[in-house]
Amino acid sequence: MRPTHELAAGDAIALSPTVTVRAVAAEHDGRRHPVGHPIAALGYVVETPRRRIYFAGDTDLHAGMADLADPPLDVALLPIWGWGPSLGPGHLDPERAARAVALLAPRIVVPIHWGTFLPIGTRDRAVLATPIDEFLERMRGSGVRVAALAPGGVLDLDGGTTPRG
Repeated sequence: MRPTHELAAGDAIALSPTVTVRAVAAEHDGRRHPVGHPIAALGYVVETPRRRIYFAGDTDLHAGMADLADPPLDVALLPIWGWGPSLGPGHLDPERAARAVALLAPRIVVPIHWGTFLPIGTRDRAVLATPIDEFLERMRGSGVRVAALAPGGVLDLDGGTTPRG
């Protein structure tokens, strides 16, 4: 069994001589309801000699995102929605996700946390497509490459996207 390492915002761990993971702050209620304990929500920056990749996890827009842009990010994986037809606190919607991209200034953004699940009882299937359509519209002309992957899709950082299949 491999060891587990608990990290707090600002902590980093070397996974190998060339791969480091740094925990960064996120703006989200870290509890898992209804009986969860309060825990600080985190995102992660994975750093190698050639790449910096930010995985935001569940978060809302926050000023600390601007600090992640130096040194520059190659990729930012950003949530652009939440679960279902409405969005609770601690989540990015397409407009705030586009503002986060402006703070982070990544070379490529991968929108995540959208279009996968339709909650039981939800009849309006538009909730599956509307967030990505709005995010793509907001990113138009930004100069940042958007890699909107289908579930199981692959992003080649030196080329394009390849659907799983």
